[in-house]
Parts: sequence; C-alpha cells; structure tokens
Amino acid sequence: MSNQKPTKFKKLVGDFLRNPWASGVVLLFFVGVAMLLANLPATKHLYHQILNTELSIGIGKLWNFTINIEKFINDGLMVVFFFVVGLEIKHEIKEGQLSTPRKAILPVVAALGGMLVPALIYTLFNRNSEYAIGWGIPTATDIAFAIAIMAMLGKRVPVSLKVFLTALAIADDLGAIVVIALFYGGTINWTYIAIIAAMMVMFRVFNRCGIYQVRYYLIPAIVMWFFFYDSGVHATIAGVAMAMLIPYEPHFSKAQFLKLHKEYIDEFESYNTSEDREARIGHQYHALHGLRRTANYSMGMAQRMEHLLSPWVNFIIMPIFALANAGVEFSGLEAFNIFSTSMGWGVFFGLLLGKPLGIFGASWLAIKTGLGEKPSGASWKMLFAVACLGGIGFTMSIFIDTLAFEGNAALIDKGKVAVLMASVAASLLGMALISVVDKAEKRQKKS
Repeated sequence: MSNQKPTKFKKLVGDFLRNPWASGVVLLFFVGVAMLLANLPATKHLYHQILNTELSIGIGKLWNFTINIEKFINDGLMVVFFFVVGLEIKHEIKEGQLSTPRKAILPVVAALGGMLVPALIYTLFNRNSEYAIGWGIPTATDIAFAIAIMAMLGKRVPVSLKVFLTALAIADDLGAIVVIALFYGGTINWTYIAIIAAMMVMFRVFNRCGIYQVRYYLIPAIVMWFFFYDSGVHATIAGVAMAMLIPYEPHFSKAQFLKLHKEYIDEFESYNTSEDREARIGHQYHALHGLRRTANYSMGMAQRMEHLLSPWVNFIIMPIFALANAGVEFSGLEAFNIFSTSMGWGVFFGLLLGKPLGIFGASWLAIKTGLGEKPSGASWKMLFAVACLGGIGFTMSIFIDTLAFEGNAALIDKGKVAVLMASVAASLLGMALISVVDKAEKRQKKS
C-alpha cells in the first residue's frame, strides 16, 4: 500500500507535464509567486536582496568575472532558452513548417506583419520621447502561453490554424532575436566579434569532420558566451548561434542503423549460452553499449539536444525567469494604471490591437496575392480570432523591456505591468472570439 501512493503521484505529475498547456500553467503560477514575493512585507526585501546578490568566479588575479543573480538568469540561463528556440527554428527550417518557400511564406509574412504594426503603434504613442527605445517590446509573441491556450480550447481551433500559429510564433521568435541582436546590444567590440566568428568557423569544421559528441561543442560554447557577454551583442544570442551550428543530420543513416543494430543484437545473443561468465558480461556490455551509441547517433545532435533540454527550459528555466522578472512591486492601485505614461499605451495597444491586426492583415494580403495558402478548414473570422492570441507577449516582451530600459527599474516595472495586462487581455479576447466564432460556425453548418 505504501508503494501505491508515490506511483500514483508520479503518474499524475507525468500526465500533467506531458500536456501541451502544462508549461504555460507552470509559467503563470510562477508569475503569481513572483508578484507575491515582491509585494508581501515579509518577503519583498529578501526577494530583491537575492536577485542583487553577486556571483563571482576567477583565476587568481589573472581573471575575474562578477555578475548578480538577476543578470545571471537573464543573460546566462536564458542562453539555454534561446538555444532551444534556435533548435526549434532549425528544425522548422529543415523539415517543418518553414522548410519550403510555399510552407514558410504565410507564417513568415504574418509574423513580419505582427511585428511591424505593433512597433508602429508603439512609435506613434512614443515618438521623440524617453520611451521611444522600447518599440521592440510589443513585437514578440509568447509561444508557450499561445500554445497552452490553443490546447485548452481543444477542437474549437482547426488543426491547420494551430500549425499556423506555432510556425508564426517560431518565425516571430527569430524576428525577436534579430531585433535584440541589432537594436538592444551595446557598443560593438570588433575584436571579440572576430574571435566569435573564428570559433563559429571551428564549429563548422567540427561539423564537416563528422564530430557528433556533445562534449566537443560544450566547453567552446561556454567560452563563446563570455566573448558574447562583452562583445556588445547581447549574450543570449550565443545560444541561437550555437543552435545554428549544431549538426542536424544523423551520423548513421537508416540503413546503417538497421545493419549495426542487427550486428549488436547477434553479438549479444551469441554469448547468451557462454559458460565463461566474465567473457559473457564483457561482450554483452560491449553489444549494449554499441546499441545505445548506434541509437544516439542515428538521431541528429540538434534533435537530441532539443529533446533533452526542452523539459528543463519549460519547467525550470522559464519559471526561474518568471520568478526573477515578474516580481513587480505595487505601491498602490496607481501601479496598475498603465495609461499614466505613453509607454503603457504603446505596449498595451501594440500587443492587444497591433498584433492581431498585423498578423491578420499580412496574412490576408499574402493569401489574396497568391503568395500563401489559407490554412485549410479555417474561416477568415477564425483566422482573426486566433491572431488575437499573438498578442500574448510575456517572455520575449519582458526580456526586451529589461534590455530597452536597463538601469531604470521604474520604467522596466511599468513596461512589465503593461506587458502582463496586455497579455491577459489578449488571452481573454482570443479565447472569447474563438468560442463565439466556433459556435456561430457550428450553428451555420447545422442550418
């Protein structure tokens, strides 16, 4: 009886984590925890104290590196998030929804429209002001929350539109990465950029030489991050750069895998009857080790890394990011008045209105001109309703907010509140419109 409860608990946890909406729920939970920690009298001082705690590593007097915990999360741990995003983009380009011009054109054009219109709306509110630098904040869509809501809506969203929004969000992530790299770095250190370029060439050589062991990429990747950190290009871009250089093709082809698999199975079975126990164990261990190696190398390193790291990113790194960045301190109801500054207006309406208008408008234009195909089984009304979910901009938007107003905690907090409120409003609007359109279309079919 005592063994039954842990088994049931593990099954419940496993079932929950396998749901496509689980990462969004966990992220939302930690947003709430961060807000509580930042505002409860008993915890708010400790919360900020921990985030400002400095970490330091060095080699005597030769080299020393110091970074506080908040910056370590945003510039260090988030590299892993960007690495996984890069792997997802690579997968989509290689064999997914961005693998051919015909497949890629609609989500890419929609993503572009979904970035330009919010940036334009923000700029209209904030041109020639101290907030103008924040134009990139409303340009990003949070893929985890958008997919979580679509999963919760179930069959009300056509499969083709789920695929469309997922591909759009990935293209949007690529756009956000470009925005961060080009507009939210510092003064460029060209010496470090040259070293980074040389290291990237080295990784390409590893690829050409058929080096498929992760260890040969890991240490140089960490070194490359340090150069990125001081290069003037934001350090998290190191994650994307590495993802693009990780081998995608498997070391063994399908035919090679089947041949080697049979050889190792035969070797294992041939020693089953051996009376020499030591020889049997040694040879069977060799066969099992060969089977594992063959299985690993029959899948591309990029796919293996994505499969390995995605749960860590979704359920550890992203919640830690939310814990460190969503802790906005509210001094009173005035903190929720995001319309007290033009930045709040720009972020809120950029996400809530700019995103769906940009996504839908660009999609309509691409489809009408014949550049792209309308998602099968989807009406224009449902396409617009799903486009509203593009206004959920939590992770990337908050990340860009911290970069845009770095050093000004008050402005960063105002931006975060605007992002959170716009994301909630976009979620509610998207869910409401999808439900209304779905019911109307079902009634129409019956009649």
